[in-house]
Amino acid sequence: MSDNYYYIGIDVGTASARAGIFDGTGRILAAASREIVIWRPEADFVEQSSDNIWQACSRAVREAMADAGIEPVQVHGIGFDATCSLVALDSDDRPVTVSPTGENRQNVIVWMDHRAIEQAERINVFGHEVLKYVGGTISPEMETPKLLWLKENMPDTWKRTARFFDLPDFLTYRATGEDVRSLCSTVCKWTYLGHEKAAVSGSAGRWDDSYFKEIGLGDFVEDKYKRIGRTVRPMGEPVGKGLTAQAAKEMGLAEGTPVGVSIIDAHAGGIGMLGARLKDKPPSLEDMEHRLALIGGTSSCHMAVSREPKFVPGIWGPYFSAMVPEMWLTEGGQSATGSLVDHIIFSHSRASEIVQEAEKAGCTVYELLNEQIDLLAENRDFPARLTRDLHVLPYFHGNRSPRANPKLRGIISGLRLSDTVDELAVLYLATVQAIAHGTRHIISTMNEHGYQIDTIFACGGGTKNPVFLREHADVTGCRIILPREQEAVLLGSAILGAVASGAFASVMEAMAAMNGPGEIIEPDGGAVAKYHDAKHEVFLKMHDDLLAYRKIMD
Repeated sequence: MSDNYYYIGIDVGTASARAGIFDGTGRILAAASREIVIWRPEADFVEQSSDNIWQACSRAVREAMADAGIEPVQVHGIGFDATCSLVALDSDDRPVTVSPTGENRQNVIVWMDHRAIEQAERINVFGHEVLKYVGGTISPEMETPKLLWLKENMPDTWKRTARFFDLPDFLTYRATGEDVRSLCSTVCKWTYLGHEKAAVSGSAGRWDDSYFKEIGLGDFVEDKYKRIGRTVRPMGEPVGKGLTAQAAKEMGLAEGTPVGVSIIDAHAGGIGMLGARLKDKPPSLEDMEHRLALIGGTSSCHMAVSREPKFVPGIWGPYFSAMVPEMWLTEGGQSATGSLVDHIIFSHSRASEIVQEAEKAGCTVYELLNEQIDLLAENRDFPARLTRDLHVLPYFHGNRSPRANPKLRGIISGLRLSDTVDELAVLYLATVQAIAHGTRHIISTMNEHGYQIDTIFACGGGTKNPVFLREHADVTGCRIILPREQEAVLLGSAILGAVASGAFASVMEAMAAMNGPGEIIEPDGGAVAKYHDAKHEVFLKMHDDLLAYRKIMD
């Protein structure tokens, strides 16, 4: 492979679009980021603009290319990942409003939008067979409840929309002009059955007619799924003839540059980490069942793969070939992690004070709080003991896994009549621990159903925080391995571009060449483990108590 060949990964998260340029060994040359606009017109409504997102992607690519100092002809492949958000376009590829404001530019229902809770509940009552491949319960964060909400509440939008896309697939469509959908997005978020015989020529898998008819979306059956995708292909496969002239001009790249079939953002993180060699040995298929990819950000995703399907109640999947080809994906998740930590910090009465102190010290608020925790813990056996009487149930935005209940809410137990910075530091620590206990709950549920997870590969914002990493290792009892390349999500997308270019024969081959391990954090045992065993009992009981309170009020 020539040293002059490079691959671009483009990642669209909740708040920004990023582009990274990598060589064939997974080494990053440059990266750039652009913010994207978010609207919240009502409670539980979260919207974006597909035009704004595309512009942010293009600008990020141009900046990264300039920083890398390479020529467009040296880019041999591009991969896209994005949040699993719903995009609406008309027959001329113009945005169609999904908003109560009626603004057409607001044509994306963001993944975290919970407007379709009632539609999800109705779908779940039917108990259709396809639900067994989403953990038994459809989530309002998935696409069919959102589509049903649009049909029932915005009939003009429903009529005008010629194509509904998952955001990753919109990006490849905008880049290539080819309407090719990804096995990742369609299987994970649209109930596509990737493991079954294709009902449409050129696709891998099939849609289930009876499901769409039963839940009230039979329109898609009637038009033979034209509006949601007739061609579904594996991630990394080249899409059409690559970048169109228009897309190439917007990004400052060469027309015809290969573009790989897309992937969801968290799943790109899995592609960017799980293939790493340990003790200079590539993972066997059995080894893969001991590994979990934790991708942290506004929310967190917990990705594990297996050779055979594992049905885990309350945890999404099993999804065939939705991340690692020919393996079954099980996907846990927490709807609020980074966003919850920020909510706890920045809604506190001392928030402005600590922000000013951090600015004065030239550090982040999190670093300042971590230092405060260390000071408070000087006379303790270990820092976690600071939260002995303070407990948090982190379901402020519901629970994705394994409770699978978007209506759950958060609890803080043990507050005092005090609002000092010390109190905020301990509350921050308790919140991080609560998120870690949520991860422990997900892992233990997976292990009860056939996994043997003992190693976490972690990437995302939380992995820059040593307290986050320490508490996750100690709470779960798993070693945590950071990727050699911290931008693992961008790397995962770049891997798809490398596969599309023909540089590697498969995604697994590319993972083996471009993944690598970095720092390893081992869990403390002994008293720390015993302490967190007790905290986990409290964590589980708080959920039971919440349900008891609701029963009393009912």
